[in-house]
Amino acid sequence: MTSKTMWLLGRLMHRHRGGLKLSSFVRSASCTAEGAVAPPVDSSVTAEQAVRLWAQHFTLHGISEPLLSSQYIIAHVLGRKTLDGVDRRRLKDPLTDTERVSVWKLCTKRLTSMPVQYVIQEWDFRDLTLKMKPPVFIPRPETEELVGLVLEDLRLIRGESYGTDLRCLEVGCGSGAISLSLLHSIPQLRVLALDQSQAAVCLTRENANRLGLQDKLEVQHLDVMGDTDALLSKCGPVHFLVSNPPYLLTQEMQSLQTEILRFEDHAALDGGLDGLSVIRSILVLASKLLKERGRVYLEVAPCHPPVIRQMIEETMPGLLYLETRCDLTNRRKKVKQV
Repeated sequence: MTSKTMWLLGRLMHRHRGGLKLSSFVRSASCTAEGAVAPPVDSSVTAEQAVRLWAQHFTLHGISEPLLSSQYIIAHVLGRKTLDGVDRRRLKDPLTDTERVSVWKLCTKRLTSMPVQYVIQEWDFRDLTLKMKPPVFIPRPETEELVGLVLEDLRLIRGESYGTDLRCLEVGCGSGAISLSLLHSIPQLRVLALDQSQAAVCLTRENANRLGLQDKLEVQHLDVMGDTDALLSKCGPVHFLVSNPPYLLTQEMQSLQTEILRFEDHAALDGGLDGLSVIRSILVLASKLLKERGRVYLEVAPCHPPVIRQMIEETMPGLLYLETRCDLTNRRKKVKQV
């Protein structure tokens, strides 16, 4: 039997249900123009009052998660991740002129349905704070689980030290969340990260520089579906390949929330008619690049595991389908396939 194996992580919720658990909504036609709110002249408005005011305004205009949106934005202006990190007395103090203008500017952006991550231009992923810019895909909590499972599996294979040489290829790096989180956890790791979006490549590099991880990460503007030869010339054998690829079926795209359709990169979501367009290319690439006993870790749609398993068994003898794990949204189903 082949010594190359593959781990497949099957999600039970589409990626657009992650993050702030943003729900569907109907936007008010007036929220981008008539809905804009000028900062109050009265300088006595406190942070608590601003939170309540903007939560009410977001609710009025159909913005999803109105209270959380207001809290995240105002906490950000006050220099904290959440309001829990702000001194209680500070919440009752009047906002400064600068703070008040910033709150109103950022909250007005949220009125356009811009995701909070883009509004405040940062978001936490595991133990890292990453810069966020539209239209680069916003990482969701399910992908944090993927990173955790990669680390868990690598420890089982290689021991706590991971060995002295460990190389990884990430396809579709987006903001760099997966690669940078792995590099932060494994000092001896080296990663080549790819993305078809130049904006994503630039943002990954910016995040790597901000975190001091740029020396261990190479980022390339390449499309795994069209630049295979160029990729093979740049990338040597790797110990594992990881990806959160576009896997939504094209017919599902129109059912996404307005804020996702309007602001996030569709190419990071649309996986073609069956959701497998990019995944097929990744598996072909893995069969050529994986070292012996290498691994592939993928985040996929709920309908994909049996289809991918059949594809591998029938057309890719160099790979062995090993396991499917479900995310924490459905803990009771955990299937191992060997």
